[in-house]
Amino acid sequence: MPKSSQSLSNRQLIQLVSVAGIIITVLSIYYIKTHSHLFTIGGPFQSFIMNLGIFGPLIFILLQIIQVIYPIIPGGMTCVIGHAVFGPFYGFIYNFLGIFAGSLLSFCLARRYGDKFAKSFVSENTYDKYIAKLDKGRGFEFFLITAFVLPGFPDDFLCMVAGLSKMSLKKFCWITLLSKPATLYLYTLISYQSMLFINHTFL
Repeated sequence: MPKSSQSLSNRQLIQLVSVAGIIITVLSIYYIKTHSHLFTIGGPFQSFIMNLGIFGPLIFILLQIIQVIYPIIPGGMTCVIGHAVFGPFYGFIYNFLGIFAGSLLSFCLARRYGDKFAKSFVSENTYDKYIAKLDKGRGFEFFLITAFVLPGFPDDFLCMVAGLSKMSLKKFCWITLLSKPATLYLYTLISYQSMLFINHTFL
């Protein structure tokens, strides 16, 4: 199979997974809303997760790692779930561990399998738009930091773009460690509070 056809096939598969993830997310939100007593702080769902012991956090971290590479459900939703289930501190720790590990894995997979791997996850226009940033040399490093700090950028895909660059894994680790935590914490907190506000005000 030609590389272009293979990338297209992979992209279509990922798009189907994303659509399925969105449907699952909508159904999950509806279920949580109609069975809210099961998901209160200290409620049955949280108790079930806590009773799993170390496996609860490990399963969640694994979900976040997969989420960074394959968008099963919207990434912001998993962050909010971690915050709600494990609390602000441990939720942040588990969220970041999963996202950090997933980011490194995306970087390494793109470096190992090249552009055909990265092209599988986005449209041609998106790929061309961000791959052009590599021509800026060290300017790409500044762009990557900016993208990780500010909202609105495809962070997960940019990890793959970084893997296609000449950036070392060590430098990528430092950029991720220094630029992602504060943004992740604020984004999760704002998203969580916004969902509470919408739930209490409109639903």
